[in-house]
Amino acid sequence: GILSIEQLISRVGVIGVTLMALLSGFGAVNCPYTYMSYFLRNVTDADILSLERRLLQTMDMIVSKKKRIAVAHRTMFQRGEVHNKPTGFWGMIKSVTTSVAGSENLSLIQQEVDALEELSRQLFLETADLHATKERIEYSKTFQGKYFNFLGYFFSIYCVWKIFMATINIVFDRVGKTDPVTRGIEITVNYLGIQFDVKFWSQHISFILVGIIIVTSIRGLLITLTKVRARTFISKSSNVIVLLLAQIMGMYFVSSVLLIRMSMPLEYRTIITEVLGEL
Repeated sequence: GILSIEQLISRVGVIGVTLMALLSGFGAVNCPYTYMSYFLRNVTDADILSLERRLLQTMDMIVSKKKRIAVAHRTMFQRGEVHNKPTGFWGMIKSVTTSVAGSENLSLIQQEVDALEELSRQLFLETADLHATKERIEYSKTFQGKYFNFLGYFFSIYCVWKIFMATINIVFDRVGKTDPVTRGIEITVNYLGIQFDVKFWSQHISFILVGIIIVTSIRGLLITLTKVRARTFISKSSNVIVLLLAQIMGMYFVSSVLLIRMSMPLEYRTIITEVLGEL
């Protein structure tokens, strides 16, 4: 029926899984780009100093031209050209013949000021970006930076492998029978030739892995929503953001339960499938 748990979860799961896919795609691109040294461009102190010098020269030009505009306005005010505007036909002719040149110069200078201010904004943003890149370069030389750089390469390869396997599973309509942890432990045990209780340890490691996936994914979701909230109109209304967070968290949790079945041993995966229905 329409109100059955299968129908409700399937509809909620469509939105939730789509949201998870969007966040996963964003994270798969953003995380290696943020932490891998391969994507860092070479920035030196000379580059930063050169750009800062250009920014200071632009600011000096802006101040100089604004000073010229202010002096021109003061001169016009002293001559009475601001408050005592000529009226009548002959006054209009006089204003056209005497003040056009000065007004054109002021408008031209103002246009130059606007262009220079836009240039200064771009230079400031580029300077801030160079400083941030320089800090990332210094961070990449630390032990933690090298560790994250290694993880960036590892998860990039893992992401490509997951895309490849997911494509094969969709094309050939395959469903995995073994969770990744159990499969990895079996390969390691067979390769090393050691005695190891695969069934016992795979259960515990699988549940720990599932817990880590849920905690980190929900944390990432909340961080992303916080950034979105800070940059949109939603920050003006606390009721709207609370309602939106509640809806998204509910859909996200249901979708997580649907998707983490593949990370669990088969007997526990069957239990979740019986509860949720054949989705």
